[in-house]
Amino acid sequence: MRRSLSLALTAAAVTLTALPGAPSASATAATTAPAPGALRWGPCPPGASAPRLECSTLEVPLDYRDPDGRQIEVAVSRLASGKPSQRRGVLLTNPGGPGGSGLIYPAVLAASGLPQEVVDSYDIIGFDPRGVGRSTPVTCDLSKEQQWRGNFPPYAHTAADVTREAGHARKIAGQCENSRTAWMLPHTTTANTARDMDRLRSALGEPKVSYLGASYGSYLGAVYTTLFPRRGDRIVLDSNLGPGGYDVTAMRLFARGLEDRFPDFAAFAVRHPEYGLGSTPKQIAAKFHELASRLDSKPVQDVNGTAFRAYTFEQLYADSSMPKLAEFWQAVDTGAELPLPEPPAELENLMASRFAVVCGDTRWPGTVREYQRNVAVDRLKYPMLGGSTASVTPCAYWPRERTEPPVRITGRGPSNVLMMQNERDPGTPLAGARELRRAFKGRATMVTVDQGGHGVYPYGGNTCANDAATTFLTTGERPARDLACAAEPGAATQPGGATRTDSTSQTADVSK
Repeated sequence: MRRSLSLALTAAAVTLTALPGAPSASATAATTAPAPGALRWGPCPPGASAPRLECSTLEVPLDYRDPDGRQIEVAVSRLASGKPSQRRGVLLTNPGGPGGSGLIYPAVLAASGLPQEVVDSYDIIGFDPRGVGRSTPVTCDLSKEQQWRGNFPPYAHTAADVTREAGHARKIAGQCENSRTAWMLPHTTTANTARDMDRLRSALGEPKVSYLGASYGSYLGAVYTTLFPRRGDRIVLDSNLGPGGYDVTAMRLFARGLEDRFPDFAAFAVRHPEYGLGSTPKQIAAKFHELASRLDSKPVQDVNGTAFRAYTFEQLYADSSMPKLAEFWQAVDTGAELPLPEPPAELENLMASRFAVVCGDTRWPGTVREYQRNVAVDRLKYPMLGGSTASVTPCAYWPRERTEPPVRITGRGPSNVLMMQNERDPGTPLAGARELRRAFKGRATMVTVDQGGHGVYPYGGNTCANDAATTFLTTGERPARDLACAAEPGAATQPGGATRTDSTSQTADVSK
């Protein structure tokens, strides 16, 4: 179970105007960009192939301050419009992460509910971000045990628990710093991935690109449209991180996200007494704490309290996962055999690239004492998960070398951003999305949906929200003002949206 959960907490869905002190980087990216036609399309590699999907490779600078220096590769895919007469441009996509592969994502979108009029209107472009998958990858040489341990710190019940975890966090940071790809760490950032996207735009021969990104992909899109405000056409950001991206605030917000979302599961469990978890929401919540405490004291089949909490968090990304979660709780409660999924082969790279971006984008607190204070606060405010998500991570000991400060999201630029957000999203809570909306000011309009889960478009079943996004992508018309979509009977969030590397696994953050 911890193996599956390492993924669940690997990602989280999110973002970056020209940076103070770094305007030359984006300017260089523009003046030395590849010429149109630089991409040569062919078959996609095994594991990323799908009908009509083509793949290519784009070389980009490792360091945009030295555009003619060392180059790295970015793997790119294209699902070309089947109706050239209706094609209006390209739609760049990102499913979440950081650490999530996006190469096959255009085909996943087309097969999983993206309206045909959108598929016909664009060449849909996917890519593995720098450091990830079939692009030039990073590694931290993580052992199997380190991979299975996961990305959520163990639940800290005391200050001493935080101190013990600091040793593990320091070791992981040291491995990353001394790995064979350590030369990539200062440059594996959201801002540089956004610059890679603009190189891709140029190689595609497009003056502007539209964008659809979920979970961490919302932050990546926010950074792109901030660094290159005049090169974005129609920008859709789904399941939004706050304006600081995947920073220490976002990590701590996972705990609030679980508290926001949990009442939906409690209501489900009450409606299904066959699972034997309780007959009232209060009893379901008490059962959560009972099972977590039991596994803290005595793990079962390598499932401890932290893994139980994390798995619960992950399965609440989609309504369709609630029966599976209830069955798991029931198995823990009754002592039945627990299903333990095997980790995917790409887990080491997923975790390493996540560390590179998350730890490299922003400064994290550097003292154990501060994490102890954060745990003490969040364990009281959000007892289900706060003792874990507020605790120390490898980011506390990350190499301090960095190429630039974080990108600050502002309202400067055209009003061409549409934000999609569930009210009860565990991975990217509404509180963070509202902060991003305030940062964008008049640039953005936000559609908020009265439903739970991670991912609105196109995987959610809310017609009001889906129609707003489809209309914007196909006609350019957005709601005149922020829109609140009421709950719709029968509508439900489904797996396949943002990559679960946000906080969850890749089984579904397709984060996230």
